[in-house]
Amino acid sequence: MLELKTPREIEAMRVTGLFIAELLDDLAGRAAPGVNLMDLEHRARHLIEERGATSCYWDYSPSFGRGPFRKVICLSVNDAVLHGLPHDYVLRDGDLLSMDIAVSIDGWVADSARSLIVGTPRPEDERLIEATETALAAGIAAAVSGNRLGDISAAIGGVATDFGYLVNTEFGGHGLGRTMHEDPHVSNVGRAGRGLKLKPGLTLALEPWLAQGTDKIVYDKDGWTIRSADGSRTAHSEHTIAVTDDGPVILTSLGRDRATAK
Repeated sequence: MLELKTPREIEAMRVTGLFIAELLDDLAGRAAPGVNLMDLEHRARHLIEERGATSCYWDYSPSFGRGPFRKVICLSVNDAVLHGLPHDYVLRDGDLLSMDIAVSIDGWVADSARSLIVGTPRPEDERLIEATETALAAGIAAAVSGNRLGDISAAIGGVATDFGYLVNTEFGGHGLGRTMHEDPHVSNVGRAGRGLKLKPGLTLALEPWLAQGTDKIVYDKDGWTIRSADGSRTAHSEHTIAVTDDGPVILTSLGRDRATAK
């Protein structure tokens, strides 16, 4: 069941989204060789508590996980791409780190993810991150009232294909608002002109994620962390957006961006 948000409700989600953008900026500035993942986890906990926000992950216990999650942020390193369970791991020079977080403030949720290179970058890792960011921007640009859900999926998948990457369809974007996961599911591959018609008030988390060598995944022994099946590196980019009469609006950026993922 779809729940379209009013302009006032979208503004409330924007408050949450701005906090998430600030939190991810803070953590990105701290991610360096020698930093433990648990240091980033505890910093995220501190910021959430200080803001009076609520983690959407702490009690998260879906059918595919070994729940509850009992952490406030997903931290995925190198071949890990989704649901990375923070643990005692010290970041090394050249690590590719993906950070994904969802919180609620005053009952309204936002969700965002970004990938970065710790220390010295490798060109192939930079290209992989660029692909997810470009795919995200294309998906956002397609989130126009009157378009179809398939237009978003086709835009994301088209960019991935142009970069030469395969696309996994087991996990993708989703609706959100009062809760972290609402209808509809947003695949990262699809056919333009198909599916749900987009209307003002629809709020979505779009999240292209890619591996350098495969579209297959495996689960880590922790029951949560999802890795590329061939051990190749991965990247993940995500924004919460709103479909409006004036075009798509990014709710998890530091500016009021329209149709661009910055």
